[in-house]
Amino acid sequence: MDLAGLADFVAALWSAGYRVIGPTVGDGAIVYGEVRSLSDLPQGLTDQQEAGQYRLVRRNDDALFGFHVGPHSLKRLLLPPKERLFTTIRKGPALTVVPEQIPTEKIAFLGAKACEIQAMLTQDQVLLGGHHPDVQYLARRRNLLIIGTSCTSAGGTCFCTSMGSGPSVGEGADVALTEVISESTHHFIVEAKSSRGAELLSPLRLPSASSSEQQIAAQQVAAAAKQMGRTLVTDGLKELIAQAMDSSHWDSVATRCLSCANCTLVCPTCFCNTVEDVTDLAGEHSERWRRWDSCFHEDFSYLHGGAVRQSVKSRYRQWLSHKLSTWIDQFGRSGCVGCGRCITFCPVGIDLTAECATLQARHP
Repeated sequence: MDLAGLADFVAALWSAGYRVIGPTVGDGAIVYGEVRSLSDLPQGLTDQQEAGQYRLVRRNDDALFGFHVGPHSLKRLLLPPKERLFTTIRKGPALTVVPEQIPTEKIAFLGAKACEIQAMLTQDQVLLGGHHPDVQYLARRRNLLIIGTSCTSAGGTCFCTSMGSGPSVGEGADVALTEVISESTHHFIVEAKSSRGAELLSPLRLPSASSSEQQIAAQQVAAAAKQMGRTLVTDGLKELIAQAMDSSHWDSVATRCLSCANCTLVCPTCFCNTVEDVTDLAGEHSERWRRWDSCFHEDFSYLHGGAVRQSVKSRYRQWLSHKLSTWIDQFGRSGCVGCGRCITFCPVGIDLTAECATLQARHP
């Protein structure tokens, strides 16, 4: 698929009733917005990331998907930061509960990275598993089409290979793209990953990629796997964290952590939320809203009589141990996909991979 073919694909998605959302540039970062043409994509831009640092810089080519990850994730589309759950209306003694309408909008997300897609599958287990799936999430998930893009370079805080979640797009996508740029060509290797993806690609009548073209794309993705800015040794980590609850290292982290919740808000798998009821002064109209919350907030663990986790030490320990240890007990997989956002967007640059390495060194 060449650039004209990608433009035709975007147009075809809109014609098929999808609202196309993808990476755009806003407020000096890669954020998600509507994509109606290729000019809406962050052409020729990439992001430089280190602990506590993020900035966009110009690439030496015109890649459309040459960035890594920004502060937004698919979680923002499937589990919005704030949404109304239901409304109650009182007329005299009668009380009527008006549920929110189930979302019906069809969204095609263009440019999802492999770690993003794995994070979505992780949230699927949390919000769709068991006997009581989240009906709002379920409706949005069913109406979401995923066009993934395999990474051909890695960011300074990426460690998806350590978590087995990238850089190649696999399960969870409907269509997978690999962007290939050379002196003579700028094209995409395209693969249908689902029947829905194949159905949408069929009218484009794309030519088959040659074996050499496929090999070049695979080599670039393999090169990205060797460029990871961070690594995390996961062998025995789950058990180590469970045994290190009394480690003095948690005190060291607490002296640096601001308990600001940035890491949980940018994390693509964190699902903690709170519920708020809002009423009018007459008591005739009320609304129940759900909004994102964080285990880093002291009130999050409030029970009758006070908060359970009153210290920063206990809150950071709760977050990291759940993400990398007890999450596996709950859902059979880690709660971390190695996207590196928690490192990049931490104001003081606390590095999850470094903290785990310290624990591993202190408690061999």
